[in-house]
Amino acid sequence: MDSVTQFALGAAVGAAALGPRIGMRKAALIGGLYGTVPDLDTFLPSPDPVTSFTSHRGASHSLVIQLLAAPLFAEPLVRVFRGLNDKRLFTYVAVYLMFATHALIDAMTVYGTRLFWPLYEGPVGVGSIFIIDPLYTLPLLLVTLWAILLNPVSSRFRGWLTGALVVSTLYMLGTAGLQQIANARAATWLAARGIEADRTLSIPTPFNTLYWRTIVIDGSRYLNVYQPLIGDDVTVYAHSRHPELEGCLADTPAYRDLVAFTKGFYRMEEKDGKIIFSDLRIGLTPNYVFRFKLGETENGVPNAVPSPTREPTIRGTVGDIDWLLAGIAGAQTVRDAEKHAYLPQPDEMLAVIPKKSGLCG
Repeated sequence: MDSVTQFALGAAVGAAALGPRIGMRKAALIGGLYGTVPDLDTFLPSPDPVTSFTSHRGASHSLVIQLLAAPLFAEPLVRVFRGLNDKRLFTYVAVYLMFATHALIDAMTVYGTRLFWPLYEGPVGVGSIFIIDPLYTLPLLLVTLWAILLNPVSSRFRGWLTGALVVSTLYMLGTAGLQQIANARAATWLAARGIEADRTLSIPTPFNTLYWRTIVIDGSRYLNVYQPLIGDDVTVYAHSRHPELEGCLADTPAYRDLVAFTKGFYRMEEKDGKIIFSDLRIGLTPNYVFRFKLGETENGVPNAVPSPTREPTIRGTVGDIDWLLAGIAGAQTVRDAEKHAYLPQPDEMLAVIPKKSGLCG
């Protein structure tokens, strides 16, 4: 999740646990700062942008490592604040919760996190919430600002604080249920058209959980299946994954790492002589957030580059806000950025994009 959300959640947990003993303002500030500590791994040096991308949310997000680190961060609090002098174990647990809640809500996003490293190497990711969701963040942010600006001591504030934590948690858990609804509807839609997908993933569109996108990997193409929770209208777009560009990259570490990290939800494209790998899970076609130049073409022949580079992200497309709002409201609209790939008739879904042979220099 985004840094504002992580600060607000840590602050709310800190205020709830430590506020009655050291004051709400101090507890919220400490909780907010500790709640962002796991993301300090972004400042660790990496040999290349691909490694930096795939290694984030690693050891610092592990519940195991956080358990070991909690005493190191909690002990200074025990020694500094008189109200915690005789509450060592309690403070250790409180700090652990500030760390663990960060990792747990990250695990609800599509990229997930290595929750059990080193016991289990792979990331755990549900993918039921977008990395920025105002409905989740707002209750936590309001009580955080209340605690920091006013340093309240009333039971009324503690009631609102508890309510914010309960409501945000229930909302987060509820997104997993909404994801299952999207999964089931997409599966029914695909089955009715005889499409046996290689893999599918249902994730919410940006900033909401009312309009969902199911990414369908279908051989040499991928489908974006957009479906609102309000209403039954579904819009679908088919795009090539350009597998002909992969052959010369198959033996490169960067390509293998990215394929594994994206769990197969990626596409290749050639633009201005560059061979670009895009993660389909964050962003909307064609403006994906994480794009990496892995090769170049010379005289029409693709070649891998010695060192991958991160490609800039072009955020937003004309008409996307209106399209998104319409989708949230349940209206069927064609997205301008994908209208060239729109599939208005069910039988068009059976068309197969021809697979070209891969050539490498």
